[in-house]
Amino acid sequence: MSKKIIALLGSPLLDGNTARLLNEAIRGAEDAGCEVEKIAVAHLDIAPCMEIFYCKENETCRIGDDMIGIYDKFREMDGLIVATPVMTMGIPGRLKSFIDRFQVFYMAKYQRGHSFISPERRRERKMLFISIAGMNLPTVFEGAKTTVRAFGEIIDCPYWGEVLRNDMDTIQDIRTRPEVMEAAYRKGYELGRLLSGGAASATATGSLNRA
Repeated sequence: MSKKIIALLGSPLLDGNTARLLNEAIRGAEDAGCEVEKIAVAHLDIAPCMEIFYCKENETCRIGDDMIGIYDKFREMDGLIVATPVMTMGIPGRLKSFIDRFQVFYMAKYQRGHSFISPERRRERKMLFISIAGMNLPTVFEGAKTTVRAFGEIIDCPYWGEVLRNDMDTIQDIRTRPEVMEAAYRKGYELGRLLSGGAASATATGSLNRA
């Protein structure tokens, strides 16, 4: 059976630079034999976490929106790709709201002490992070990476690899940087191979900062 990967698009642009890199990573993972489902987060009907704390004692959220169907997908997936632009030294608001709604997983793991993901499956699950930033600063990705790493711990899908490209205000079109497109494909393929039991490195970083 093919391994399942969820690919999150954090940008509202369905055909922008972030989406292009994500598509390359998806192509790589599919070439490695994985089944990939892409979710355009900005186009979901989701509310922010309202701190109702229904999930403190229940395995789902009281807010009846698109997140209800997402939770099962995240329990069942084997790998995750998160692709996002940096906005205000962090991640876009819709993606942050999406991540915040995983209090459902947080409460299960840290409050009730029974994670939805077994230790055995946690060891197998992996996350690939893809991000672009407009500015050419050495710390431009730190806020986004901190959030995404914390997300990975909450859902027991640890941060495994990354493809980062800053200075996009100068570059404008990521297609003029074929080495970045290739890095996204390669990391997607490596993730797919690793999840499928093939040979791949335990950690994979593809930082292309020029700060």
